Amino acid sequence: MTMIDASSKYQDFISTRNLIRPGHPAVYQLRTKKEEFGSLTRMTVGKKDVNKINKTILLVGETGTGKSTLINALVNYSMGVKWEDGVWFQIVEEKEEKRSQTESQTSDVMMYQMFGFEGKTLPYSLTIIDTPGFGDSRGIKQDDIISQRLLEWFRSDDGVQEINAVGLVVKWTENRLSDRLMYVFNSVTSLFGKNMEKNIVALITHSDGRNPKNALQALEAANIKCSRDEENQPVYFLFNNCQHEHRTEEEEESLKADYKISQRGMKQFTLFLEKTGPQKLKTTIKVLNERIRLTACIQNLQDRISLTELKQTEIRQIQEALKKHEGEMKENQNFTVEVDEVYKEKEDIDGGRWGLMFYKAAVTCTVCEENCHYPGCTMARKPEHCEVIKKGRCTVCTRKCPASDHVKEKRRYVTKTRKVQKTMVDMEEKYVHSKTESQSKSTLLENLGEEIKKLTAERSQLLDEAYHHVVKLEEIALNADSVSTYVHLDFLIEKMKEEGDKEKVQKLEKMKSREDEGSRPAVQYVEHFRGKIK
Repeated sequence: MTMIDASSKYQDFISTRNLIRPGHPAVYQLRTKKEEFGSLTRMTVGKKDVNKINKTILLVGETGTGKSTLINALVNYSMGVKWEDGVWFQIVEEKEEKRSQTESQTSDVMMYQMFGFEGKTLPYSLTIIDTPGFGDSRGIKQDDIISQRLLEWFRSDDGVQEINAVGLVVKWTENRLSDRLMYVFNSVTSLFGKNMEKNIVALITHSDGRNPKNALQALEAANIKCSRDEENQPVYFLFNNCQHEHRTEEEEESLKADYKISQRGMKQFTLFLEKTGPQKLKTTIKVLNERIRLTACIQNLQDRISLTELKQTEIRQIQEALKKHEGEMKENQNFTVEVDEVYKEKEDIDGGRWGLMFYKAAVTCTVCEENCHYPGCTMARKPEHCEVIKKGRCTVCTRKCPASDHVKEKRRYVTKTRKVQKTMVDMEEKYVHSKTESQSKSTLLENLGEEIKKLTAERSQLLDEAYHHVVKLEEIALNADSVSTYVHLDFLIEKMKEEGDKEKVQKLEKMKSREDEGSRPAVQYVEHFRGKIK
């Protein structure tokens, strides 16, 4: 068969204008339907048939591991492209590939869908999800946003309801996973429930066909939870990345041998997809929601601690003034004292709407005057759709107010102080709510003491809620000892010690002690970015 005859088999998906590189093989760009939803892009070839089986793969890996080539190889395999056809098709666009290499891509989640090729080599269609923005130079806050976008895609009626495989893409030559790759694998596995472990496999690229013992040892050292074979070794599949390379006469035999490595890996991997049952994403959605609520709760707790300390300073100033100027204040109700008054005001933040799906802003409570989800609320169009709202009420703000008391806008509450002059009347109006003629200065002092107790109790309540989010994650998450949990443990342990709750401190310290050689570099990677942010 000639090159022209081979390409004519696929004329519904390419044209001469799609020719990227003539030669052997001739490389064509597939003609796709492209849809963009904010920072999520969906590329579709063919038309979906709801009556036919579809398998979904999530790929995870660093730039340079050959993930883009692997995606193209999966697409060619599903289309039934053979060595002798002398053609190669790309679904990952060249410009996307170059952007990925420079880590400046605008798309954080890419979805590639292949429909209409069932029966060529596979009895099902393929959906491939890639996260090229995960773990790139934009840092950990960007990764939180990507996790939220995956969550929205998993929840959407038009999105993904189940996953057949999570592919951890690793180079055959890898003998130690970089801190960033450990962080990426750790973070992605932390998104899923415990049911996903048997669906996570290693996809070894740049292979020469031999046993990838270095790469497997690197995965073992990183303590990655994944599917295991009868000998308790990570399940893996081998691929070479030379299928698209120009075949010169001198190199043709060598390239053909490399091609067979990938074909064998594809056959084994797709057979694994066929035999392994898909995992519904209900537990994954619960895990993602818990992680978002934990982060939001910690953020609100930190704000609350800062507010409490400032209010306690204001109250102590009033208490000292009352004791020091008792005589003057009894004789003159207009006698003033200076205090650092605590107040809140809203300030503008970066944000905005991208397309129809993404709206980056803060969800705030107008009653408690608190930031219930900031930073990071990207997906919700309205407060009631936000992850921190559960059964119509907020899980974060002090009074657990209904969704109707919340707004989503490009503004957040900021706590500030200002020096003001206060009279006895001012202070009584603020702190005495049922004053009678028989009440005196002692009533105001008592109320000030009660106000401090109230602030302390609110802080304790938020701290307890954060603790329970951590415990819940330990129950349902595949990777309970994830970096996204570790980064909060030191803070929670310190504050629990201040509360004097020894039992909870022991539980958190036990979790902290599980940090091993696999998770430690990932934690260090996060701390590195935190240092850069500071």
